[in-house]
Amino acid sequence: MRRYILGLALAGMAICIASPARADCRLPAAPSKVPDAATANQEEMVAAMQTLKHYGIDVTNYCKCLEFETSQNRLSVADQDRLRNLAIDGLKSITDKFNEQVRLFKSKG
Repeated sequence: MRRYILGLALAGMAICIASPARADCRLPAAPSKVPDAATANQEEMVAAMQTLKHYGIDVTNYCKCLEFETSQNRLSVADQDRLRNLAIDGLKSITDKFNEQVRLFKSKG
């Protein structure tokens, strides 16, 4: 009987160690497109800016969620850093693309 209980305990520990940390945070979807400055009008550029602002808020909330999950020991610090960096890199990438289109849009008058 002791062997059986010890075996179950070891199996349970192995499952816990082997399974990745589970966090309930969901990475927000990035805006699907950035308006082309050559063809976009003022309204499209403003709408894209608003969408990007909302995406930035969503990324901030996602990072706060990761922080909370880490504080609850459901996510390792290393995983939190990795996931946060991926989210911020995605935000920076789409923001850089949008800013380039804004510069082009403003330069055309």
